[in-house]
Amino acid sequence: MKKIQAKKLVKRLSALVASAVILAGSSLAFPLTAQAESKYTYCYDYWGDVQDSPDAYEVVGVYTAADMGLEKPISNTASGLTVVGNYFYICDTGNNRIVQFERIDREHIAFVKEYTGFKGNVEVTTFNKPNDFQINEEGYIFIADTDNNRVVKLDPDWNYMMEFTKPTDNSLDAELVFQPTKLVADSAGRVYCIATGINKGVIKYEADGSFSGFVGATPVVYKLWDYIWKRFLSTAAQREKMVSFVPTEYSNLYLDHDGFIYACSSGLAEEDLKSGAAKAVRRLNLMGSDILIQNGEFPVYGDIYMGNGGGYTGCSKIVDVTAFDNDVYVLCDKERGRLFTYDSQGRLLFAFGGKGNIDGYFMKDQPIALDHMGYDLIALDSVSRTITMFTPTEYGKLIYQAIDQFDAGQYEDSGKSWQAVMDLNGNYDLAYIGVGRALLRQERYKEALNYFELKYDDDNYSKAFKQYRKEWVEEHILVIFIVVFAILIIPMIIGRIGKIKYEIDTADIFKF
Repeated sequence: MKKIQAKKLVKRLSALVASAVILAGSSLAFPLTAQAESKYTYCYDYWGDVQDSPDAYEVVGVYTAADMGLEKPISNTASGLTVVGNYFYICDTGNNRIVQFERIDREHIAFVKEYTGFKGNVEVTTFNKPNDFQINEEGYIFIADTDNNRVVKLDPDWNYMMEFTKPTDNSLDAELVFQPTKLVADSAGRVYCIATGINKGVIKYEADGSFSGFVGATPVVYKLWDYIWKRFLSTAAQREKMVSFVPTEYSNLYLDHDGFIYACSSGLAEEDLKSGAAKAVRRLNLMGSDILIQNGEFPVYGDIYMGNGGGYTGCSKIVDVTAFDNDVYVLCDKERGRLFTYDSQGRLLFAFGGKGNIDGYFMKDQPIALDHMGYDLIALDSVSRTITMFTPTEYGKLIYQAIDQFDAGQYEDSGKSWQAVMDLNGNYDLAYIGVGRALLRQERYKEALNYFELKYDDDNYSKAFKQYRKEWVEEHILVIFIVVFAILIIPMIIGRIGKIKYEIDTADIFKF
């Protein structure tokens, strides 16, 4: 908190005079619009202040099991939610089943089938506390059958194929019970999962079921003094009682369209998030390296203010993540009941939600799973045992449209879409930056400078200024050459004339 406040103070002092000049000069160029009164959706500006905005999502409906045609209610320990086309599946952990639903149209959802097990020649064919469900691109089904201590692979007709069991690794406690909780499976049949009590990273299995190692382990976080005390000063008895310095376990996984794994952690300390020692979400490549881009003004960990008050305690606890095909991703915050949407650069597009028992809010501490269907979002609340369906508003659609158009190289159209966003929300920094980036790609560098300068986007301003300077030099090269020539040659000519005059005058003196 102190770090953010200090950052805000430095920014404001350094930009006070410049901002006054810019705002005065740009009052005619940028239309001022009324600020939305809704506090349901918000974002942060350059200074770190909360800026309310028009709602980016609206609630289509909140559905109980009965609303969707399911007779037996969903348990309050349901923990998994997976979307496949127009279908979605809930891992009803407490009832040992997986339930399939179909979205008929915008507002109507229908129960399709309930699965309590599968077919095949294996000893146990029923589920025991299933926690996650995935279908890969080839149509094969993978289930984290937690209390049966396995990940099961089935064919599209729910016939048993194989299972993945406890990793054969000497570093694991021999008495550790393998309890997989979350998983993803790629198109090649490789399985990545996390399990209770295993904090070495994501467990990786090859398509043939063989364990091939751990990937993406989080860095060990500890205080220097604690390390020194434990390493050099404490007794053996004291060391046994001290907490071990170990990586943090992941809470959920998501495989994006490029085959990268988003992994989020919910059990992180405030001080570690603020210092950057820990990350709430990572994007892992096949080697387990974090490639998540964070070019925003603030880190990717949900709310940047972590104080206690208003029914909230500490930092956001990210329990799930989902990502669109345009690399925009959404984090589900269990602590605050909010959804945080970031672009591919790690800049917060908007956040919305909260705790409550009205549509669009979640019961205390229990939004537990999130997935998407197109740009629509589906969230599972395990306390109210309901599914909430969100769909983008006109404001949200414009933001996604502007991003998609920019990615497709339609820079002029993207600029127009960002301008439309700006017309709806004049306090939205990313709209100004979006227009500037669109102008930059259209090689309209001088115009782009104004937008970047207004929102203090130093990086893009430097890029635009560099190109504008190059363009200006190319356009005025003749004038520059003449001026440089004049500066260099005229003094030489004057000097030469003076020398000749001096020689003439001197010669006349000696002659007489």
